Amino acid sequence: MEHRLDWSSYETAGQGDAYAGIPATGGDFAKAVAVCINDRACQTKPKGVMCPSFRATDDPAHSPGGRVKVLKEALNGELGERPFAHPAVLEALELCVGCKGCKRECANQVDMAAIKIEVLAQRNAITGVPRRDRLFGTLPRLLAERPWLGRLVRWRNRSPWLAKLGERWLGVAAARQLPEPAARAYAAPATRVEESSPLYPAADERAVILFVDTFARHFEPEVAEAAHAVLTAAGYRVEVLAPAADDAEGGRPLCCGRTLLSLGQVEAARTEARRMQAALRPALARGLPVVGLEPSCILSLRDDHLKLDLGPEAETLAKQVYLFEEFIAREHDRKRMTLALKPLPAGTTLVHGHCHQKAVGAMKSLRKVLRLIPEFQFEFVEASCCGMAGNFGLEAEHAELSRRMAELDLLPALRAAPEAPILANGFSCRHQIREGVAREPVHVAVLLRQALA
Repeated sequence: MEHRLDWSSYETAGQGDAYAGIPATGGDFAKAVAVCINDRACQTKPKGVMCPSFRATDDPAHSPGGRVKVLKEALNGELGERPFAHPAVLEALELCVGCKGCKRECANQVDMAAIKIEVLAQRNAITGVPRRDRLFGTLPRLLAERPWLGRLVRWRNRSPWLAKLGERWLGVAAARQLPEPAARAYAAPATRVEESSPLYPAADERAVILFVDTFARHFEPEVAEAAHAVLTAAGYRVEVLAPAADDAEGGRPLCCGRTLLSLGQVEAARTEARRMQAALRPALARGLPVVGLEPSCILSLRDDHLKLDLGPEAETLAKQVYLFEEFIAREHDRKRMTLALKPLPAGTTLVHGHCHQKAVGAMKSLRKVLRLIPEFQFEFVEASCCGMAGNFGLEAEHAELSRRMAELDLLPALRAAPEAPILANGFSCRHQIREGVAREPVHVAVLLRQALA
């Protein structure tokens, strides 16, 4: 088996009695699958994230343990010579939303999200990339190169017949609204390199690199603008990450490759990752912090990129990249930052955490940051995945299950407090909430900008 991801970190897995039944083929990937010890914790419903698809279906086959069973059969040769194109394997992983809850909450940290990427990459090598996956995977490039795409999306959202045509041709749910690109994409404020660039040696002490992801850039530029304003108000010299001078793609904005990676388009994702590395090389050499806004993008840089065989620079970046709230909390704890904030209108704000925020333990940082706002009252909603999970909730065959996931805990909690403001840092989470309860959630960067004194 030729691995599409680097599974060498599992090389010594299975040497003790805790691991059982390592498949006959698959090498280190097989060991990553076999870390499951079949304790069935993923087939229960305690507090936490794991496992959204099991919580919604009550079917053990749609839990990490159920998926491991099928994957072991595939790697043991029980599903033929092309197991990764076998319907049983694809069906087992179909409802995995890549939440990474199992990596945090499973006793042996089964990384089913990464396993799914490998399986999809293997399938793509056999059967080709499906048309819909190609569309969703290349969305960052399409948004940058085809500015008319926003008009097409708005037309589709207002035209039932066009939405039905999209469902028939591409499998995009006609009953779902697509996120609409903003009228203008985010544009970084002009800066004078000799005075304010963090790549300039004298600026290192109070410098920060802001990575503006595809979703903030093209759909909600106000999130990136708010983050820039808050970091500047806190006394940092903010440099918005841009392509390297010798970047072969010219002016196309940088992307972490998350949309490609989640759909098994590994080589294309690796190309995007290398573009980011080239752009960040001077900053990484100086130890400058890299701050991002979208949990799934930042976790890709911190976790998934380590499986792309990118060399030591990927490990360096993983140690220097922070979610916006993580950076604010860290700097406040180190007494390096004084952010003048004022009280906001009275009332309790409901906070929904993105699955990847929960997977990396970033909810503690978010709690610390919200406590910086004077007299601010908030309550964390106890819920698993919102169900949108990137493109998952937009797919015709998954739209109903996506809503079911949201209706387990999240949407009922929001309806129980109809006047409460809502905070959600995940782009997909905000989209699901807008459709589910017709309210407008905000990112923590936007909230902090509102609270600037």
